[in-house]
Amino acid sequence: MADKDSVEKYLENNPQFAKDYFDKKLRADALSAAFSAPVDVKDTASFKDMNSIQEAAIIFELVQELQKQGSVEQSLHKVFQRIAMIVQADRVGYFLCRARNGIPELATSLFDVTPTSKFEANLVHPQTEIVFPLDMGVVGFTAQSKKPQNVPDVSANKKFCDFVDKQTGYKTKCMLTFPLVADKECIGVAIALNKIGADKFSPEDELFHKYMNFAQVIALQHHTAYMFNVESRRSQVLLWSASKVFEELTDIERQFHKALYTVRTYLLCERYSVGLLDMTKEKEFYDEWPVKLGDVEPYKGPKTPDGREVIFYKIIDYLLEGKEEIKVIPGPPADHWALVSGLPTYVAENGFVIFYLNVFQKEPVDETGFVIKNVLSLPIVNKKEEIVGIATFFNRKDGRPFDEHDEQITEALTQFLGWSVLVCDTYDRLNRMEWRKDIAQEMLMYQTRCTKAEMQSILNTKEKFDAEPEDCDQKDMYKLLKGTCPPADNVNGENLYSFGFSDFPVSEFNLIKAGIRMFFELGVIEKFKVPAETLTQWMYTVRKGYRDITYHNWRHGFNVGHTMFCLLQTGKLRRYYSDLDAFAMVAAAFCHDIDHRGTNNLYQTKSASPLAKLHGSSIMERHHLEYSKTLMAEESLNIFCNLQKRQFENVQHLFDVCIIATDLALYFKKRTMFQNIVNATEPMPDEKEAIAYISNNSTRKEIVMAMMMTGCDLSAITKPWEVQSKVALMVAAEFWEQGDLERTVLDQQPIPMMDRNCAEQLPKMQCGFIDFVCSFVYKEFSRFHKEITPMFDGLNNNRAHWNELAEVYNAKMKAIEDQKKKLEEEEAKKEVMLGLCLQQRSRLTLKM
Repeated sequence: MADKDSVEKYLENNPQFAKDYFDKKLRADALSAAFSAPVDVKDTASFKDMNSIQEAAIIFELVQELQKQGSVEQSLHKVFQRIAMIVQADRVGYFLCRARNGIPELATSLFDVTPTSKFEANLVHPQTEIVFPLDMGVVGFTAQSKKPQNVPDVSANKKFCDFVDKQTGYKTKCMLTFPLVADKECIGVAIALNKIGADKFSPEDELFHKYMNFAQVIALQHHTAYMFNVESRRSQVLLWSASKVFEELTDIERQFHKALYTVRTYLLCERYSVGLLDMTKEKEFYDEWPVKLGDVEPYKGPKTPDGREVIFYKIIDYLLEGKEEIKVIPGPPADHWALVSGLPTYVAENGFVIFYLNVFQKEPVDETGFVIKNVLSLPIVNKKEEIVGIATFFNRKDGRPFDEHDEQITEALTQFLGWSVLVCDTYDRLNRMEWRKDIAQEMLMYQTRCTKAEMQSILNTKEKFDAEPEDCDQKDMYKLLKGTCPPADNVNGENLYSFGFSDFPVSEFNLIKAGIRMFFELGVIEKFKVPAETLTQWMYTVRKGYRDITYHNWRHGFNVGHTMFCLLQTGKLRRYYSDLDAFAMVAAAFCHDIDHRGTNNLYQTKSASPLAKLHGSSIMERHHLEYSKTLMAEESLNIFCNLQKRQFENVQHLFDVCIIATDLALYFKKRTMFQNIVNATEPMPDEKEAIAYISNNSTRKEIVMAMMMTGCDLSAITKPWEVQSKVALMVAAEFWEQGDLERTVLDQQPIPMMDRNCAEQLPKMQCGFIDFVCSFVYKEFSRFHKEITPMFDGLNNNRAHWNELAEVYNAKMKAIEDQKKKLEEEEAKKEVMLGLCLQQRSRLTLKM
């Protein structure tokens, strides 16, 4: 029987037989048990000729490792144990690639891995990790080149650096390196050091690369999961920041606090603080006096990039470990723990993102016992690229230092916070504009509101009752006010119920009283409980709201209000409207051109005036409307103060309809609709049927109302010739003034209607205006209500007068043309005679 030595000798001399034998007899479970058991490797040659079953067993175990849950370091540790056994390395290690402050670096993650070493002993804790840049050593070169390296003798390799050896006391002789890559980015480098039983790693040992692919898969899986977590947290940070930022618009501190507190769970740090910087760029002049006098030293400390002194006016501190706690420190002292290191000040001065790695402190920073280990500090920058604050994050929860991915998350937060400052700034600017508007409005109302003395000139309660209006009984004041106002049939000889009413004999002061009289005639004062003093002040203020310009002044405003009164009362159109409607329509008519500037909408657009920028269409009409509503907003001027809410809203809507309807650009849109209403009501024999047809339909009521406003606005064209001719000259004069502005200010040639050089064409233009615009309005109203026929008759009479003047002008122009033509003919005859004379002279010359 063969002994052990002879069998061993036979197997060595017959390797093919040994291979065939082990292929048949050796099973994977035996190898698996062997690999799962602790291995003490002593003989290099025993792993030299690994067969396919052995390799399959190792691969099977590595595949199992891929399916296990755990940290990336645990999974890689088991892979590196097998690799250490396969290549007979004295030890295997793993360096993690990361970046801080924009600089890539390598840090030890697993160190001194052997086939039998324990994971806890090989794991490098963040406090003891060795860090060096990528441009240093063979490991750094591997990370940069992303190519494996086999260095047989490190002493002969120029790229080798003994930095790590000096830190650990280990002596590296030869090494294998392998980069772990994800998306063309190196995420780590595995190393095998010092071949056991040999001076260097052989080319056969480089086959360990195929086993390293398992390490790469593991690293890639965990890297992908980590990046997914990073992107998920960043998305949540942005989402919640946006949600909370726009919840708070009034105060930047509350805005920051809401956003930062909401996203705390996604930041994965133990504590963070936000220092808010003073945004004052220039001191008040009185603060500079002590410095200029030498009593106070000038500021010599750090400044922000835009030149502001670095002064933190508030710190908000969030402690997230244990019991959550939030502290707000206004006016923090320089020795406050969040500032004493100088890091926030440095970031505010330079605008850099700063990482502090392994910042150990012997004592806690405050009474909570908190100890700083690592720090990430970055600026909060607004849209103007001004640093508004510093966000500092302390101690990543997993113990590792902050990396570039943490920077991405926190930077997304701080950028959003910085940009959101614009929201607060915009809101603040809007508030300031609103406050300025209120102040300007108050100043305006002070100048235009009816004063107590002006009110007493109409409603003289002091003389009559020896008391202020608020101390008098309303019935007594109604009686006094009625007695003060002129009777409707005799306003300086003019009748308020007549379409031919002329304001020329009446003073502007008496027109105010006449306007008040019309409201009494409508019967709306006592019905809607309008205070006598409020009505007086409103009417007087409306008069003062009209500017002293050539035509669109208080007299025009009164005439339009008067014509509305006449259409309702004399023209019998009130049957379609309620008392409140009539009240609102007459009031709107009085206000329809308030604060007119003497120029039309087209001029406002051409000159790019603030009104044109504010209102896109019907520019002046919308301004008159806003002014009217401003008066309504004043308690002492609101003649609708005792209406119910719904009634008041209806009044405001009627103001919208009436005043916007005075834009002639809209007239051509509504004329067909009005004509259809007239056509529908004209054949109705029953008056009640026509009333129901219009009054029961709000749209038809508004169309008729809008056309009434047009008829009121143009009513001067229907007045007696003695009145209308004067008014036409005033209108033309105002147009010519606008034409002068167009020529001088806008450097444009005005149209003939606005050109004073075309003044002689006024009769012709008036005829054209009557035919093209006015005739339809009053013709249809005379069909609609026979009571309005006097307006149409007055229009036709005025057209006849203008036509006569136009014919005179045409005759004059024809005479001028004839004279010009005659002169041209005479000149032509002279030229012919001169030509004949020259021909005759030339013939005589030839004969001689």
